[in-house]
Amino acid sequence: MQNRKKTKKIKVGNLFIGGNSLISIQSMTNTDTADLEKTVRQIKKLKKIGCEIIRVAVPNMAAAKNLGKIKAKIKIPLVADIHFSSDLALEAIKQGVDKLRINPGNIGSKEKIATVVSAAKNRKIPIRIGVNAGSLEKDILKKYNNRATTRAMVESAIRHINILKKLNFTDIVISLKASDIERTVEAYKLLSVKVNYPLHLGITEAGTAFRGTIMSAIGIGHLLYEGIGDTIRVSLTADPAKEIKAAKEILNSLNLRNFGPTITSCPTCGRTEINLIALTKKIESAVVDYKKPIHIAVMGCAVNGPGEAREADIAVIGGKNCGLICKKGKIIKKVKEKNLLNEFLKELEKF
Repeated sequence: MQNRKKTKKIKVGNLFIGGNSLISIQSMTNTDTADLEKTVRQIKKLKKIGCEIIRVAVPNMAAAKNLGKIKAKIKIPLVADIHFSSDLALEAIKQGVDKLRINPGNIGSKEKIATVVSAAKNRKIPIRIGVNAGSLEKDILKKYNNRATTRAMVESAIRHINILKKLNFTDIVISLKASDIERTVEAYKLLSVKVNYPLHLGITEAGTAFRGTIMSAIGIGHLLYEGIGDTIRVSLTADPAKEIKAAKEILNSLNLRNFGPTITSCPTCGRTEINLIALTKKIESAVVDYKKPIHIAVMGCAVNGPGEAREADIAVIGGKNCGLICKKGKIIKKVKEKNLLNEFLKELEKF
């Protein structure tokens, strides 16, 4: 994996994006932002499982005026997602949000843009420029034969960046999202050599939980592996909680963050003589709230089992209606299959 590209450090509420900061996990509520109780409840649920920055849609003034009340009840940075309206952006700033997601060129006249940017600057509120392949400016699309190409996306981003720079505003985060991996990855790569602002990674409209997780893991994972990216959101047509779970696993898999146990398990085959699938699921469920970064191996037979057990902190190796429990590569007990989970958990507790 390449060294992470050093970007400008931006403060968002009580954390930082960019520089040497940890790669943070974001999500977005799917509640009506004007509904205080439901929105706060969902944000608290997402924070509990690992969300570090939360974004809410601000489609109208009722939602905008609710932002201060939401912020008062939560303990993670709040981002207002605004399109086209300078009035909503100004109200969000007034309500004390921690970041704005706007495209400055899309919120009205130069005077309106200047007013919003000045207000954000005075309150030290950063702006994320969110370029989306599905909503590029008409003149840029025309230039590229009505195709939202990689270069078209980057040109759009640079245009919005220049608007902010001319207004002496540099607390900028940028995203360049398409619904396919190739354009997304290439756009981020191209922009990353042109600017040093922190990059918010994601594949937009990636799909349902299954497809979207795979798309996001490939796209986001590819960029992170090459040292590009400072904060991520896995976009799924699903409960936002699934976005957090996927994002944590992406970062965990690349050793960019540590979110508790890592479970190595084999795919099963004809040599497996215990119910390995059921056992692995039960172990996975049992350790979901564990915080220690331990390596667990759950293996089905003696072919790869000993090697994986040697590398794991604690391991199970399946046999015929039984299993071996190992710690740091050493066998500590042989257990009947029906007792395997309980005995494993007892040994795990000793860690």
